[in-house]
Amino acid sequence: TEAKPTVAALGWLAGTWSLERNGRVTTERWTPPAGGVMIGTSHTFTKDRTVEYEFILIRADASGTVVYVAKPSGQPEATFKLVRASERAAVFENPQHDYPQKISYELKADGTLLAAIDGARNGKARRVEFLYRRQP
Repeated sequence: TEAKPTVAALGWLAGTWSLERNGRVTTERWTPPAGGVMIGTSHTFTKDRTVEYEFILIRADASGTVVYVAKPSGQPEATFKLVRASERAAVFENPQHDYPQKISYELKADGTLLAAIDGARNGKARRVEFLYRRQP
């Protein structure tokens, strides 16, 4: 059997990533893997107010499966299982979650990070992409 991906294998995600769209700035920060965990935060804001924020953990569950645990502002916590991982990409899924059902990250050759959320919302397939640039 293939060895399960580990949290350490997602170290390429570590750093501060940011994008600006429609007057909103979204910054996502990830700690390097340490002690079997990566800790992430996401913060979306305009000039004078926070629109939303999220606390995220990437860790292994009791079975050794890597999971993405999201705690978004104003919503209940949700857990997504790592279903695919490579040297530059990771896909997490939770088919039971309302929206999204899939969260993915891909480190592009140009150094940008493409994050995306996918799923059905109100019966329609919906994908939202976030193209982040690494910040110093």
